[in-house]
Amino acid sequence: MRKQYALILALVFCSCFGPAGLAQSQQSSNETGRKLLRKVDPRYPDIAKKMNLGGTVKVIAVVAPDGKVTKVEPVGGSPILVEAAESAITQWKFAPAGGESKETVELHFTP
Repeated sequence: MRKQYALILALVFCSCFGPAGLAQSQQSSNETGRKLLRKVDPRYPDIAKKMNLGGTVKVIAVVAPDGKVTKVEPVGGSPILVEAAESAITQWKFAPAGGESKETVELHFTP
């Protein structure tokens, strides 16, 4: 139990994130400019609430021609928050396009 607690504390201090309570998303930049049609907000993890963990998660969403997110590639952020972000973004739906694209998304977990 102490090892788990120490690991969690290390993650918090190493990631240098401030307190958090909500998640806000922003499609920060993308290669194709595909319009977001359906957005699912991430569920803020209970353990992150207990740890008062917040910050920014950056991921790249691989989007199929039909607009469905087929893969989420983490770029940065706390592993606890990245998991919540991946779970939500896989449910997003973008406008259909001629081919596969990569959309960069930032999720901000703030109080």
